Amino acid sequence: MMREMASVMEFRMSLVFEAIRRSLLLSGIVVFGLLVNPDGTLAQVPPSASEIAKYTGLHAAAWTGDVAEIERLIKQKANLGLRDGAGRTPLHVAAFASHDDAVTALIKGGSDPNALEHDRYDIITIAGVAGDADMVRLAVFLGGNPANVTSIYDGTALIASAHLGHVDVVRALVEAKAPLDHVNNLGWTALIEAVILGDGGTRHTEVVRILVDAGASISIADRNGRSPLDHAKARNYTEMIVILEAAAK
Repeated sequence: MMREMASVMEFRMSLVFEAIRRSLLLSGIVVFGLLVNPDGTLAQVPPSASEIAKYTGLHAAAWTGDVAEIERLIKQKANLGLRDGAGRTPLHVAAFASHDDAVTALIKGGSDPNALEHDRYDIITIAGVAGDADMVRLAVFLGGNPANVTSIYDGTALIASAHLGHVDVVRALVEAKAPLDHVNNLGWTALIEAVILGDGGTRHTEVVRILVDAGASISIADRNGRSPLDHAKARNYTEMIVILEAAAK
């Protein structure tokens, strides 16, 4: 009974996500930098307009990418670990704003590249969700750990990026030796998410290819015992099936 209930729940979650995805596509809305939970809520929340309007000091400089001001404030011993209402440090804010130079200045000035905000996102995952491969590489170079367990789902930047089909980010994280087979608290790996939360198109198929080529396990199943190949077959994702079947030989 419990197994059947879990299966029904997963099916319903996948339907909700697919409905949201299709709705966004049909409406012409492109949402970059936002990760949608399977239940339709936003999993990663950038600073709002009202929050930005209230920023001062390092938070304000981080949002605008004002490196000179960041360096000036650091020399004056400004608090690099100061957090806004959502637990974002100036470094998180700079990552959300995609300011590479500001991120560099803050970390070189002493900011913790592995700090988590209240929703448990680090700058690598923030950049990964935004599809910003350059910032992912920069964050890793400056001390960010691609193995950090992030989000309320106990996932990783690689899982989030695979979910969204961010090919370049997935490639960057694989190069950075991110854990390929981490299982989040939904029971899903990056490979599973690329299949069940993807659309079966070119981007998610390439993510599957990258993960398989890098050595991601094709045998790790979800909580219902279904492998990535099982999910690909259930969705008739032909190209993914070819990749996964070839890896199984």
